Amino acid sequence: MPGGRLTQQERQQVALGLADGLAYAEIARRLDRPTSTVTREVMRNGGPTAYRADLAHRATERRAARRRQSAPRGPEAPPQAHGRDPEAVREYEETFTTVIMASGMSKMMSRVLACLCISDSGSLTAAELVQRLQVSPASVSKAIAFLESQGLVRRERDERRRERYIVDDDIWYQSMMASARSTAQLVETTRQGVQVLGPGTPAATRLENISRFLDFVSESIARAAEQARDILHTKSEPAAEQPARPASGAAEEGETGKGGTDGTDGTEE
Repeated sequence: MPGGRLTQQERQQVALGLADGLAYAEIARRLDRPTSTVTREVMRNGGPTAYRADLAHRATERRAARRRQSAPRGPEAPPQAHGRDPEAVREYEETFTTVIMASGMSKMMSRVLACLCISDSGSLTAAELVQRLQVSPASVSKAIAFLESQGLVRRERDERRRERYIVDDDIWYQSMMASARSTAQLVETTRQGVQVLGPGTPAATRLENISRFLDFVSESIARAAEQARDILHTKSEPAAEQPARPASGAAEEGETGKGGTDGTDGTEE
């Protein structure tokens, strides 16, 4: 699978695929690229309806130039925990950010939320966010204020009296419930419109159908969120210890007889 940035020709193929209504996964398969690469490329360059290959290529060149100019600003990125590939982590963080942006959140808020979510601790100080994102303290403060107002992060002080920003295990549940409440309010408003416009009229019928549809969706979201809430609190189990290796003779017997655990669970993409 090829690495590196997309070429201008590949971007043209992305644009053609979008015009044909192909899914990101299918476009990626035709380019022999990861789906995340195509998703990030499209979302950071106008989205599926506004993507233009030539504009995307020029924008990428400008971003690369800015990175080269700003590279000396800070120290090299610290080594990643658990043997992670730093470049793969950076690429994934960009993809995660662009997908959050597609939901309607601004870029800085999305960057801060993505950064918190992919940290192992799930909590960072303002100084750590400034260092990781290479942005100003004011930008982080503004983003945190918004995220906190939406219930997506909370803050507390650690043993050194530093304020830490935390992504709670329940934030996605709270987000889904907020969405359900917002939809329920829209349901009530459309129902009011039916009476104002007159039951049985074309406009009222349209609003009635919208109301019934959104009511079903709202209840389904709330019910599914309640049923699945415990999943958010599931903790990963420590890796099982490998059994002691038998003596050479026994090992040969085991390898030619019944298969045991080989300890290879596969690797992440």
